[in-house]
Amino acid sequence: MRSTSGQEPGQALRSARIAKGLTLRELAGRVGMPYSTLSKLENGKMSFTYDKLIRLAQGLGIDLQELMSGAADQPSSASSGRRSVTRAGQEPLAESDSYNHSYPAADLVGKMMTPILIDIRATSLDEMGGLVRHSGEEFLYVLRGAMELHSDLYTPLALGPGDCVYFDSGMAHAYIRTSAEPCVVLSVCAGRGIQNIAEAAAKRM
Repeated sequence: MRSTSGQEPGQALRSARIAKGLTLRELAGRVGMPYSTLSKLENGKMSFTYDKLIRLAQGLGIDLQELMSGAADQPSSASSGRRSVTRAGQEPLAESDSYNHSYPAADLVGKMMTPILIDIRATSLDEMGGLVRHSGEEFLYVLRGAMELHSDLYTPLALGPGDCVYFDSGMAHAYIRTSAEPCVVLSVCAGRGIQNIAEAAAKRM
């Protein structure tokens, strides 16, 4: 598959789909998304969310980074003293069957890291749709509930409130809830392309 680097996310999706020999309807059936949603994503009429990117990468059989790095990175602000205050309940929200994602500081572009508050819903890898990988590094801190960090290199890691782990995001991974009560975690991601997700979420507000 040829590189999608330098393209907009929708163009990167179209390039990946065509390279796999799939029509929009075939891909829609494979990932369980409406045909109209995929068409809007490819044509830049709908924002990508982390969950959509995961499903598309899995459906296309490619690394998540292939789609996440489609948009050119935003340059960091030259001014010093930047800050972003996000009040409780005001974070841009992206919902799915597997996760609810909230994006604090989504108004800052060109960030070197992206914080994400995640309400983990998936209770199995099948519900999650499998493991995903992307470039960069990730810090995970469990705020409440219990979960397992699944990966392709280690046995499942059980984590509870106050537990944390720092890992290479290039290692295929997934968050799975193991508690009956809700499991909420803080994930801080760093790496090329990851900030595009939070910036897209901000546009949805």
